[in-house]
Amino acid sequence: MPRIAISGHRGLPPDTEHLIDQALRAALAEIGSGVIGLSCLADGADQIFARAVLDHGGTLEAVVPAERYRAGLPPEAHAEYDRLLAAAARVHRLPYLDSEPRAHMAASERMLDLADELWAVWDGRPARGFGGTADVVDRARDLGMAVRVFWPPGARRG
Repeated sequence: MPRIAISGHRGLPPDTEHLIDQALRAALAEIGSGVIGLSCLADGADQIFARAVLDHGGTLEAVVPAERYRAGLPPEAHAEYDRLLAAAARVHRLPYLDSEPRAHMAASERMLDLADELWAVWDGRPARGFGGTADVVDRARDLGMAVRVFWPPGARRG
């Protein structure tokens, strides 16, 4: 069973979310059944991937970076975060209190420890802050892990 971690941009425009959703679902269909998806369940790429894994019949494992992580997400993402967290077969909780870059990077590193490969919803640009997608991609590549980048034509950051 392939174990796939996700890292990707947040705050994506709806048309880009749709393009990313299509790309991730197509990639999951290529693999077949039995995928285990690892996600921090943030708005954007994390939630898109988690939904696609579950819809594909895969297993979701959530990695929660901090006790106050949910509070740091946009309010409009809370309901989906709660739904996906409840659907996770396993939840890995990190010992941080606040949702901050250090906790986010630690969560990404935990996902990489648990995964066979990284899927990155990434425009190829440097991270906007420590622990961003570019940092996670760099870390995965440092570990010799396979990285698959998703940024379909027409995708844009919000």
